[in-house]
Amino acid sequence: MSAMTVTSINALMEQLYLKYQQKPWTETLKLVHFCMDKPLRCPVSNDPGSPLLLCMEKIQRTLNAKSLFSMMNRLESLSRQKGLNSHVSPSGTTCYITSDMFYIEVQLEKDGNVIDAKLAHLGEAPVICDDLVEHLRMKNYDAVGKILENLSNLYQIPGNSEMKAKGYLALQSLEKDLYSMSLLDRTQDVNRVTEVLHGKVGHLVYCGSQVCGAKIDVTVEGTDMLHKLPLSPLLDSQPGEDGNPAFLPLTDELSMDLSAYFLLKFHQPFPMSSSSIEEIQRLTGIQITGLKLAPLYELIVQSTLKEKGSEDLFTHKSRFFVSLPDSPKHCYFINTGSAKSDLAGALVSKIPFTHPKCVPDVIEILRHQMAYNSLISSCVSEKHTNEDDSELLYFEVAPHKNTSFSVFFLHPMKENLACVIIDVVTSREVQCSLHLNPRDPTLNSSDGFISRAVKRCMSVPVVMRAIFRNAAKVEADSKMQVDTKQKPEPACEQITDLNSLEESPSVAGHQDLVVTDKQSVPDSPKENLSTAKSEALGDNMEKSNPTVSMETLCRVEESTSTAITEAVMKDM
Repeated sequence: MSAMTVTSINALMEQLYLKYQQKPWTETLKLVHFCMDKPLRCPVSNDPGSPLLLCMEKIQRTLNAKSLFSMMNRLESLSRQKGLNSHVSPSGTTCYITSDMFYIEVQLEKDGNVIDAKLAHLGEAPVICDDLVEHLRMKNYDAVGKILENLSNLYQIPGNSEMKAKGYLALQSLEKDLYSMSLLDRTQDVNRVTEVLHGKVGHLVYCGSQVCGAKIDVTVEGTDMLHKLPLSPLLDSQPGEDGNPAFLPLTDELSMDLSAYFLLKFHQPFPMSSSSIEEIQRLTGIQITGLKLAPLYELIVQSTLKEKGSEDLFTHKSRFFVSLPDSPKHCYFINTGSAKSDLAGALVSKIPFTHPKCVPDVIEILRHQMAYNSLISSCVSEKHTNEDDSELLYFEVAPHKNTSFSVFFLHPMKENLACVIIDVVTSREVQCSLHLNPRDPTLNSSDGFISRAVKRCMSVPVVMRAIFRNAAKVEADSKMQVDTKQKPEPACEQITDLNSLEESPSVAGHQDLVVTDKQSVPDSPKENLSTAKSEALGDNMEKSNPTVSMETLCRVEESTSTAITEAVMKDM
């Protein structure tokens, strides 16, 4: 029977091939479009693995739904993929996507264009969902599917419909508290960037909005254990004695035991140090499960390469080549250490919590971690070979202790090692120190200068380029002085006897006096430097590398008193 079946299928395919081989592709395409536009005349299995469904979904993803029927079929297909139901209104221009706890109403024109999309939770009136409308009009069906998936996940709580509705009510209460916290200490002219960097809860937006900084979703998830969740807002109208937000006690009247907890959910797994994870767990009182410890630097490199679409590189290489304008190419060796070292970490996908008071402190920890990760990731690129055999400057990046790391390099004018230690004290403060062999010449880069440079660009390669440029100026000035000292004095018009030159003062001696009397340029001029804004919404500071889902911002306002420092900062 098996052999006969295969023979029959082959014969059928041969007949189909012979039938359509003489027809042009345009006619076949018209036939596919015609079939897609026709409504289904018989029920199709809802099994996501059904070969027919998989084939239809591939065709629908490829074709651009331009008609009413094709748009309806696309919505029905999305609903089936996410385990939801769907049906079309008698008029044929409205599609309803439904579950036991919510429904979505999509209104279409006769030509298939989207008029509106409304969302209604159980017992609530439908409201317009702007994000859904935008994605449908842009035909971004992956984003539409993600919205449907997130809505379904809201109600994945053990229990009946009433318990599921309580979970959604708890999430609404949390959202109200977060919104109230976002208004604290907020001035009328505050901008979005300031909120991302300094807001107690970052910049609060609804799902789908485009924002700067790393975005984390706030949601609720079912668990096997009971947790006491608030069913009404807890933020007190009066702040506490320390000026921080104060909350009402979590009494039985204001809360309920549910098999669920709140989540801060990352769009991509986020590398965090073990110490940061432990601090968050202490704040929330809930363990973050499913963590696998590994060297933190290895996780940061893998995450960065994944954002760049080159995550497979790290299995073979730990050195990366970074190209900068007006500079030799940099080669960075990333010393990852081991999983048992002090700087181990894990990829975190979600942070569970049960009380809104945890959120500001957790976000501050995430900002701090993001600032640290951004500096390490600035040394990572998708290039792991020196393709053009160009001149190279070599650097090694290695963990130092706690929140600091070291960048080792050869002294530009000697053969000894030099080192810059960068300590990310907080998301707002970075302290740097340059260490040289006492016998080696200065690099003309003070600790203050390096710290300001790091806070300005949040890029290790850019900072190292600035240090090498300063060192090159010192070396050039030194060579010029030596050449001037060794240059003989030209014969003076008044001197006719060459032997009398021995008695005249030498040019070198005169130059010595000039150099001695000249005021040297100070190493660290006085500056009016504002605090660098180097935080994150769970994330951070601006750097040259475009990142994951992760954009960073910072701003430094400065006024330098010397042309040298001004030029260096502008060149970075």
